[in-house]
Amino acid sequence: MGFANLRKELKKGNTQSMAVAWGVDEGVLQACQEALNEGFLHEVVVTGPPERIRELASKGQIDLTNFTLLDASTPEEGATLAVRQIREGRCTLLMKGHLNTSVILRAVLNKEQGIRAQGLLSHIAVVELPGPRLALLTDAGMNIKPDLTQKFQILDNAIQFAWSLGLTNPKIAALASIETVNPQMPDTVEAAALSLMAKRGQFTKPAVVDGPLAFDNAYSKDAALQKGIDSPVVGEVDIFLVPEITTGNVLYKAFNYVGNLKTAGIIYGAACPIVLTSRADSAESKLNAIAVAAKG
Repeated sequence: MGFANLRKELKKGNTQSMAVAWGVDEGVLQACQEALNEGFLHEVVVTGPPERIRELASKGQIDLTNFTLLDASTPEEGATLAVRQIREGRCTLLMKGHLNTSVILRAVLNKEQGIRAQGLLSHIAVVELPGPRLALLTDAGMNIKPDLTQKFQILDNAIQFAWSLGLTNPKIAALASIETVNPQMPDTVEAAALSLMAKRGQFTKPAVVDGPLAFDNAYSKDAALQKGIDSPVVGEVDIFLVPEITTGNVLYKAFNYVGNLKTAGIIYGAACPIVLTSRADSAESKLNAIAVAAKG
């Protein structure tokens, strides 16, 4: 199943509403309009200066009929106001608009007024691989150099999200630079530990985890066969777990810019999925991100 089929599924009576933090961005507004048109959102609440938002909508020929504009004078105020819509139950999804990620995360993680739900928030990229089929990559944008405890939570977040997308019993590759456990390379030891944790049912939902695996062997059955690697996940990986953020960020952007694969990004672990996009993302990528958040 690719993004197109996922969006078709969401048209079947979805009742999601979304709050956009500081939605002073024509591309974000266009993606929201398309999500409304396709039927997997029924309302969008946008925070920011109303007149500026109306100007951008007029420029982009965006119909604001199903938009509610909430006045905010700064990105910080816009983020707090958008998060409040989630906390008070008016909206079910949150989207980052034209503001720094750190600003919206501060509002999300606020101890008194935030919407943190789990011990660790993590970034999950969704990639449409040839087939087409959807696979997840984590963490490519939030946790810098996670230890084993944090990797466990990052992976548990991804497993829960995979199940919500319909990827039941997901197959997971814990990536490293080699396929054998080397005590001098902590990433390989931690990958092996995560594999054993999965076998003993320590994650929230069932999953098959194998590692350490280099990316070529995880992605390609032929590469694994040539190296004599016998694994239940090679060539069929649903979740790629990277050892740290640099590896994840480079791989995610390589999928996008070199592989020309369709991608989407969210943050998981709050009271609702958070749609995370950048100004460089295409309109389709923004729409796909809204779709996977609505499905999750």
